[in-house]
Amino acid sequence: MTGTRRAAMFAMVLCALALSIAVPLRTYLSQRDELREVTQQQEKLRTDVAALEQRKQQLSDPAQVEIEARTRLHFVRPGETPYVVQLPGDADRKTEEERPSGKPAANRSWYEQLWESVTHK
Repeated sequence: MTGTRRAAMFAMVLCALALSIAVPLRTYLSQRDELREVTQQQEKLRTDVAALEQRKQQLSDPAQVEIEARTRLHFVRPGETPYVVQLPGDADRKTEEERPSGKPAANRSWYEQLWESVTHK
């Protein structure tokens, strides 16, 4: 009988040790995984910041700003003749639908402007 009590006490002590170690171990492992994820996010953000710094450096050059304005915004210098090249697939596009409505925004009520902003992408 004393052997059974000793075994029961040993089992209780073993269970108590296992429970007291399990919670901190689980916390440690979850924090380690979270730290790994945060480190990866931080590296990605550093890469993004470096790319944005490089882009900022490029846009500090007036020649690069002019190139961007010409390509993305289709700006031209005074006296230049702009040309628009239509590709074969562009003939099917309905450019009239892509243009803003002829009704000026000042003449429309706020709810008409809101509705139009919701219905047009």
